[in-house]
Amino acid sequence: MKASELLHKQIKDEYEKQNRILSFEEYLELVRADPVKQTRSSAQYITDMMDHFGREGRRFKLFDQDFADPRFRLIGQEAVQESIYHILKSFIREGLNNKLVLLHGPNGSAKSSIVSCLMRGMEEYSVHASGAVYRFHWVFPADRFGKPGLGLGRDGSTKEDDSILSYAKLADTEIAARISCELRDHPLFLVPQNQRKDFLKELNLPKDFILSEYIQKGDLSQKSKKIFEALLRSHKGDYKKVLRYVQVERFYISKRYRDAAVTIEPQMHVDATAQQITMDRSASMLPSSLQFLSLFDLHGDLVDGNRGVVEYNDLLKRPIDAFKYLLTTTETGTVSIGGTTAFIDSLLIGTCNEAQLDAFKEYPDFPSFRARIELVRVPYLLDYKKETQIYQTQVRRLAGDRHVAPHTLESAALWATLCRLKKPNASHYPGNFAYLVNSITPIEKARLFAEGIMPSRLSSEERKLLKSYLDEIRQEYAGVPYYEGRVGPSPREMKIILFNALERNDKGILSPLGLFAELEDFVKRTSEYDYLREDVVEGYHDCRAFIQTSRDLYLDNLDGEIRSCLGVHDEKQYETFLKRYIINVTAHLKKEKIRNPVTDRLENADGSLMDEFEKVVGVLEDREHFRQNIMTQLGVYALENPETPRSLDGMNYAIVFPDLMKRIRDHYIDEHTQLMRRVHDVITLFEQRGGGHVASDTRTRTVEQIEAEKLAVAMIDNMKKKFAYNDVSAREAFVYLFQKRY
Repeated sequence: MKASELLHKQIKDEYEKQNRILSFEEYLELVRADPVKQTRSSAQYITDMMDHFGREGRRFKLFDQDFADPRFRLIGQEAVQESIYHILKSFIREGLNNKLVLLHGPNGSAKSSIVSCLMRGMEEYSVHASGAVYRFHWVFPADRFGKPGLGLGRDGSTKEDDSILSYAKLADTEIAARISCELRDHPLFLVPQNQRKDFLKELNLPKDFILSEYIQKGDLSQKSKKIFEALLRSHKGDYKKVLRYVQVERFYISKRYRDAAVTIEPQMHVDATAQQITMDRSASMLPSSLQFLSLFDLHGDLVDGNRGVVEYNDLLKRPIDAFKYLLTTTETGTVSIGGTTAFIDSLLIGTCNEAQLDAFKEYPDFPSFRARIELVRVPYLLDYKKETQIYQTQVRRLAGDRHVAPHTLESAALWATLCRLKKPNASHYPGNFAYLVNSITPIEKARLFAEGIMPSRLSSEERKLLKSYLDEIRQEYAGVPYYEGRVGPSPREMKIILFNALERNDKGILSPLGLFAELEDFVKRTSEYDYLREDVVEGYHDCRAFIQTSRDLYLDNLDGEIRSCLGVHDEKQYETFLKRYIINVTAHLKKEKIRNPVTDRLENADGSLMDEFEKVVGVLEDREHFRQNIMTQLGVYALENPETPRSLDGMNYAIVFPDLMKRIRDHYIDEHTQLMRRVHDVITLFEQRGGGHVASDTRTRTVEQIEAEKLAVAMIDNMKKKFAYNDVSAREAFVYLFQKRY
C-alpha cells in the first residue's frame, strides 16, 4: 500500500472510530452505555480531566503539560491547583457553577498560565474517548432524496419515505440545509423536560453522581426550540420523525477555534449578541414550514465558550457595569441574549491583580459580587529552587546558543524570593518558640522553605522545634491582605534583568557576575518599584543587601566546585573522614571493637583518628562531652527521620552534621590558598594575553609554572565536564572566587 493510501485509510479509520457523526438514536445508545460521561456538567468534565492526567500528592500532572510543550509547564502553585479542584467539586455538589472563580495575585504570578493549562488539558482530554463531548445540528435533505420534501415540501405534502430512520449521515450533496446550534446545546435537551426526568432515572446512574441543573432543567436555544416545535407540528406530534432531522456530532474543545474555550480580553462591548439568519442562503433552502420562522444566530464569547471555560482576563480592568450580568448568570445558569434566554454551562474564571481587587472592594456593590465570586490567591513563589525552574523554561529562548553559566539562574531566583519574604512575627508563636523564630534570617528562611535546611547554628533540640513549626511558618501570612508573596520582583521582571545581563556581557555569556552587576543597577530604580522602597525590618526587605547574600551563597557553592576540580578538595574524602570518626566514637563510647577491613580483625577504636578529627574541627570543650553530644544528635536525627538507614555504614553524615562538614572544609583553606594563587596567576596572565591556550612556551617557564599551568588546564577541563562550564565562564568564575575569597 502506498504511503498516501495508508494515510488516507488511517484518517478514515480514526474518523469512524471516534464516532464523529451519529443519529440521535445512536447517541442515546451511547448515553445508555456510559451515562456518567454523557451527562457530565462542565465542572464534572474539568475535574474528570484533571483526574485523567493523574496527580502526585497535591500536584495535578495536568499542570506539567507533558502532552503539550514543556515551556507551558506551571511551576509550583500546588495550593492554587488544589483550591480550583475543590471549588469545582463544590459546584458539582450544588449542581451549578454558581460562582465566578477569580484568580488574584501580583502581576506575573502565573494566573493566566493556570487557566491556559486548564484549557490545553481540556483540548487534549476531548480527543480521548473518555473525554468525548457531543453537540447537534439540524439537517434537511434535498427534495430528490425524499420527495416531496419529507413532509415539509413547498407543496405542503405530508408524504414521506418511512424507511428512512435518520438523515444524520446523508452525504453533503444530499443535504439542502444544515442549521447548527452555536450554543452547543447538549443533545439531551432534545428530550423534552417532562420526559427527560424519567429518561434520566432509567439510566441507573451511580448514587453518588449528582446531575447538574443544566442537564436536568436546561432547554434548547430559541432557534432550536422553534425548529423543534415547527417539525413537531408538521409531523402532528410524531417525535420519532422529528428526530430524523437531528445530526449528533462529536466536537473537540479548542481555544484557537473558540470551541468551548474562550478568553475575553478587557473590552467595552457585551459578551453575547444575536443575529437574524433568515436571509442566509442555507435558510432559503429550508422547508416552507420553517421559512416563516424568525431564527436568530447567537454570537459572542459566552456563546463560543459554552460547555467549557470562559476566561475573563484582567476582569477588573473592565467597567463594572459591563459584567454585572454575571451576578444573574452565575446564580441561574442563564444569560439574556437579544430578547431570549440561553442556558449556559461554563466554568467562568477571571484574573486580576491585587491593586484592582483592592479598588473593587471599595465599590458599593462589592458585597453583591462577593457572594458570587470565589477568590483564589495566586502569590509569587517563595521557593527559590522552584523559581529557578521558571527561568530554566525561558532561558533557552532568551539566550539562544549563548552559554549560561552554572548558578546564574539559581542566584537570580534566590534574590527574587528573598525580596518577597516577610519576617516571622514572634507574637504569633508560643513563648518557647518565639525567641527562635524571631532569630531566623532571610537566607535561613529561604533555604528552609526551598531545601528544608535547618540553620547550622541551632542545637538539635532547636532544630526539632523549628521543624515542628515549619507548616505554621509557611502559612503565617496566608490569612492577611498583605500576604507573603504579594510584593517583590516578578518572573517577568527577572526575565528582563537576565536579558539585560546577557546583552551587556562583552564575552557573550550569561553569568552570575553579569547578573549581580545588573541587579546593582536595578535596585537604584526605587521610583519605579514599590518593593525597592519598603522599610527594612531586621534584614528583611533589604533588596540591596540581598545581592550580597545571593553572591555569598554563589561563592560558597563555587568554592566547593573549584576545590573539587583542583583535586585538593574531595567532598567524598571529607565525608569518609567524618564517617570513620562517627564509627570510632560509637565504638569507643559503647566499649565495642571495630573490624579492620584490611586484616579482618576486631580492634579498639582508633584514638589517634579521633584526636586528629577533633583537632581539625576545633573542639575546645571537653572531648568526652563533645562525643556524647554527637551520639545524641545521631539519635535525634534517627527519630525525626525514620526512613533513614539505621546502620552506621548506611547513614549520610554530611546531612546529619553539616556544621562539622563546614569545619572540615574551612580547616584546609589555608593549605589550599597558595595553590589557588598560582593557578590564579596563570589564568590572569592568559587573560592579559587575550586568549588562546593557557599553556605557554615551556622553554621560558619554571617547573613550578609548568605544574601550575597543568593544574589550571585540568581544573578548567573538570569544571566543564562536572559542572557544565565553558572555557570563558570557568576562568571568569575562578578569578572572581579568588578575588572575593582568597
